[in-house]
Amino acid sequence: MSSILQTKTTPKARTSHVGRAIVALAMGGFGIGVTEFTMMGLLKEVEQGLGISTPEAGNLISAYALGVVVGAPLLAAVGARLPRKYLALGLMLFFSVANLTSFIAPDYGSMLVSRFAAGLPHGAFFGVAAVIAASLVPPTRRGRAISMVMAGLTVSNVIGVPLATWVGQAYGWRLLFLLVGAIGLLTVGLLWRFVPFQAAHPDASIRRELGALKRLQVWLAILIGIVGFGGFFATYTYIAHTMTLVAGIPSQLLPVVVALYGLGMVAGNIVGGRIADKSVMGTIYRILPGIAVALVVYAVAVHWPWSALAMVFVVGAAGSMLVPALQTRLLDASPDAPSLASSLNHAALNVANALGAFLGGVVIAWGWGYTAPALVGAVLAVLGLAVAVVSGLLERKKPLAA
Repeated sequence: MSSILQTKTTPKARTSHVGRAIVALAMGGFGIGVTEFTMMGLLKEVEQGLGISTPEAGNLISAYALGVVVGAPLLAAVGARLPRKYLALGLMLFFSVANLTSFIAPDYGSMLVSRFAAGLPHGAFFGVAAVIAASLVPPTRRGRAISMVMAGLTVSNVIGVPLATWVGQAYGWRLLFLLVGAIGLLTVGLLWRFVPFQAAHPDASIRRELGALKRLQVWLAILIGIVGFGGFFATYTYIAHTMTLVAGIPSQLLPVVVALYGLGMVAGNIVGGRIADKSVMGTIYRILPGIAVALVVYAVAVHWPWSALAMVFVVGAAGSMLVPALQTRLLDASPDAPSLASSLNHAALNVANALGAFLGGVVIAWGWGYTAPALVGAVLAVLGLAVAVVSGLLERKKPLAA
């Protein structure tokens, strides 16, 4: 009788264990989202506090993004021989300490270095977190598990970023880094308590991980992210100017705009994870043209306040739907180097951030107006779809390894 009861309770206990492990991983994403996006809302306070110009303050954001691009492949490869739980713990501890050094950084130079350091574990953590989450569920639920980890990043835009921005404005911008450091240390505790131990692959090595970079399908998946997702950032970067100067929305309502965008990201991430489980490439084929259409409609709808607010939600949702599918595609393209391949997705998204912001700024400088970045984004989404089609055609000739 006791054995029967144990058999009946085991699946529920395992489901609960997996859920807590994924929540622990998502908490790390929440902290990363807070430190990455709140800086954009506190730039004026940072300028005044450090006595620097606006371009110099912008360099602090660029330094973080550069850290992500450099650290994602580097730390994932170096940590290949570590058990995944220990790698996740080490990366989150590094992230916490780096943010705490930003809290005490005395001048611009040291702040620049600390922001670069804080970005280093970003991509590698999301990479190993996605691999851990995918390993805890059946193959048919990988996309959903990965989307739950990414939910920490999207939820941060709804709750964490507005709260941290308010705290920074009311009580001092440096408190942002103290808050993020505390979230990071909390995550370390949750990871230690709830994430199960998984031994490293016996053949794991830096050379094995870097072998993923020899595969054309890995680079095509990265290029889909850089080009296709660039439109998302081309629009998001200039959303404040578009909402106030084109839609005529008062600046006091910008927190509502950002929250709507964040809610769209949360919804899109959840839906994207579910449909990616059905077909990874099918999801990419459908979402990229959907992003293009959403951005074209956005460029028209922003001339009226209510339609502008509605499309802010739609654009946020459309862009975030793509992330779980891209993450899963990279895992499929390089199953023997999952940590590196998965982390490269976040390096790609940060390059997309820089590309989208740059191209959006170019068309604004040309005098095309603040709706032009969305149209640039639509073109980028179509180009990303073209890359995806090439990837799919090549896969028909040479299927991916199991």
